[in-house]
Amino acid sequence: MTGFAAYRETLAAKSRAAGVREATIQNVIPYLTLNARVLELDRAQPGQVNNPNAIPPFAPYRARHVTADLITRGRARFSSQYPYLRAIEQRFGVEPQIMMAIYGHETSFGRVTGGFDLPQVLASLAYEGRRRSFFEDEFVASLKLLDQGVPRGRLKGSWAGATGYPQFMPSVVLRLRTDGDANGTADIWNSELDALASIAAYLRDAGWKPNVHWGVPVRVPAGFNRSAVRSTLVAPRCPAVYARHSRWLSMREWRALGIVPTGRSLPDNEQASLIEPDGPDSTAYLTTVNYRAILDYNCSNFYALSVGLLGDAIAR
Repeated sequence: MTGFAAYRETLAAKSRAAGVREATIQNVIPYLTLNARVLELDRAQPGQVNNPNAIPPFAPYRARHVTADLITRGRARFSSQYPYLRAIEQRFGVEPQIMMAIYGHETSFGRVTGGFDLPQVLASLAYEGRRRSFFEDEFVASLKLLDQGVPRGRLKGSWAGATGYPQFMPSVVLRLRTDGDANGTADIWNSELDALASIAAYLRDAGWKPNVHWGVPVRVPAGFNRSAVRSTLVAPRCPAVYARHSRWLSMREWRALGIVPTGRSLPDNEQASLIEPDGPDSTAYLTTVNYRAILDYNCSNFYALSVGLLGDAIAR
């Protein structure tokens, strides 16, 4: 055997070593095929070709992901489910509008969850080899979900292997899916409340700090000395994303430097980091530790900012 056919044997061996039932292995792995469309989509991602250092402007991204439609539908859900959202907030400490904003951003409130077969997607991405170890582990996790009784037909998702209303990778589903409607099951594919509670569980696990807002828009004065607040730390994960953040200062210290919130503010002693997504002379934000928790969900400044802004608009 050569190529993908031989690689199926590698996946079978890894699955057995991880404790996946033999019946599950035999029901799935011999029938896997390589999905060329998945490989095409993966190779087209930013940073793979052309100029990997180019940073597009934030405004077009924001316009696509903080839309009037998402705000309107998010507000309707926020209002109708508010008692349940408050109960989830009391359980996990996460702002309800942020749970709702991630749900809206990820799947348009359940409208777009993806139709790719997860085991096939994950096997194809693992075979490609760019992130082999990661996708092999996620493939094994997808088989463990089958072992737990999740139907194969439910394991559908994006071309990158994320599934359900929150778009969790299979390992995250195993670890953090949560029963939000108190019916004894944690169904992130059909229950909005389970999905929202699972998002809250994820953010708490990522270090969410209760009673702290994600950040605020600010005005930066002309002539501001950015080199004086530049961070010298190198993040172990997503270093290019974190390189765009300043060092931490308290809100009191930022105000002393002339950085003024344009709307709501944060407590004087709250630590915050400055980010200017479109560079000087454009909208800037002071972000808190909870912005970093959103980055853990998707390590993109544009993603985290648009989630925060969508949440603000929904709650308003």
